[in-house]
Amino acid sequence: MSGDLGSGAAEPAGPVGWRRAMERALYGPDGFYVRPQGPGPAGHFRTSVHASPLYAAAVAELLRRVDGALGGPPELAFVDMAAGRGELITGVLAALPAATAARVRPYAVDLAPRPAGLDPRIEWRPRPPAGVAGLLFANEWLDNVPLDVAEDGRYVLVAEDGSEEPGGPVAGADRDWLERWWPGWRDGGRAEIGRPRDEAWSAAAGCVVRGLAVAVDYAHARAERPPYGTLTGFRGGREVRPVPDGSCDVTAHVALDACAGPDAVLLTQRAALAELGVSGARPPLSLAATDPAAYVRALAGAGEAAELTARGGLGDFGWLVETRGIGRVL
Repeated sequence: MSGDLGSGAAEPAGPVGWRRAMERALYGPDGFYVRPQGPGPAGHFRTSVHASPLYAAAVAELLRRVDGALGGPPELAFVDMAAGRGELITGVLAALPAATAARVRPYAVDLAPRPAGLDPRIEWRPRPPAGVAGLLFANEWLDNVPLDVAEDGRYVLVAEDGSEEPGGPVAGADRDWLERWWPGWRDGGRAEIGRPRDEAWSAAAGCVVRGLAVAVDYAHARAERPPYGTLTGFRGGREVRPVPDGSCDVTAHVALDACAGPDAVLLTQRAALAELGVSGARPPLSLAATDPAAYVRALAGAGEAAELTARGGLGDFGWLVETRGIGRVL
């Protein structure tokens, strides 16, 4: 999810910058993420949330640690950014000990309508609440915060059919961001101007007064920016050409190092989940002889954990962790 279209002014005819095109295609009227009749993200691409309930259990463990660091307050906030159809927040509540779950104030943040049948305890809202004491968790949100694209030092303009043409020279705050965070941006390749993601994350993480703010996403670092960018689309489980007409997801990897605050920690999903107890180790063969059913269950869990932590896959996702007013919990 992201901000709305803003002023409500009429859309200009012809090509526009990618940021405006993404905003309209993803979050405008009948946009990819907000149309009520759509299947939600799970219908188009596979995230860690959809890969295994072990992911929600790991987030629940992280929330339990935050709860301990806060001293077990009467109310513990859990904010699920870009909640989709509520799969993660539902799984987290189910994985918590009953006594902890009873104290949780759950918020699902998304611009899409509230899904039918969602747990009535969950407050569905378009923006995160202020004054959060607990955990704010943003799984694959920032990659869908719209951003502009530059090529050969100029903005890239795009039509609704996905055709592109050069725009004006990149200037001002966008140019400053590229100079700091995207080396070689004027050397003939493409660059994705991540300044809106920095601002979106700063605003979201700033809602946490005590606790933890975590962003999880496809990511790259300053020294390894892709020379031709990462902008792409997804539809029906397949990667497709990014066409900003509302028919597909339009996404780009995140410069998490640019988003990070001064005391933030950056780590891979593989490292984060290992610390939270998710392991892809196979169960001992001796268990197959003593308890075959338990062995099969453990083997299935190991396979799911292996997918969540795989090199070259979900395990390479970046975790940006910002702690506010508590000791280290991850």
